[in-house]
Amino acid sequence: MAEPLAKSLQHRTMAGAAVEELRRRILDGELPGGSQLRQSALAQELGISRIPLREAFLQLEAEGLVKVQAHRGAIVAPVSRPDMAELFELRATLEPMLLLKSAPYLTPDDFTALKNLLDAYARDMHESSARRWGVFNAQFHMMLYAKANRPRALALVQNLLQDSDRHTRVHLQITGATARAQEEHGQILELCRRADFTGAAELLRSHIVTVAQELSALSVN
Repeated sequence: MAEPLAKSLQHRTMAGAAVEELRRRILDGELPGGSQLRQSALAQELGISRIPLREAFLQLEAEGLVKVQAHRGAIVAPVSRPDMAELFELRATLEPMLLLKSAPYLTPDDFTALKNLLDAYARDMHESSARRWGVFNAQFHMMLYAKANRPRALALVQNLLQDSDRHTRVHLQITGATARAQEEHGQILELCRRADFTGAAELLRSHIVTVAQELSALSVN
């Protein structure tokens, strides 16, 4: 019994490593939308068999990064303008609502943690480490909404932020809007600290809508 279990764990470990590497390549733009993911070449390059690689494809498909096509293999999911528009419309609707419900309950310790995160975000952007932009962005937003007491909406927004990661990196890399993103995050936090929750929610919605508009103006399929 031990040997099959060990093999199963080994496959899961290899599949997880493949997921991490392929996700990185897709989010960093090394594998653009529509790229064919050739199993034999990738398996050889990553040093794994096709079984954990197929498991990795299925995981990435669940994340919306890969499309597995019958009899045609897997491709990197194209970036669709309608899908992107819907994604940001949902964020612009849900996130200001969550902020209004959460911000009045943020404590001084919460504000300190958020400020520390923004400082780390600023250092990361200064070093041009695009890989961390989406991570810091999602952490900042979710920390702002943590006291909303709306677990279903929070779970939806967490998924939306994960799906936004690819678009966020494209936006910051092409438009060079990192300084503005940092400034607006700081302004939202300061408005919450002053208890101007309506103003913070309005700026948050504008922040999300502006990114969507600028992405739409880019050459997205």
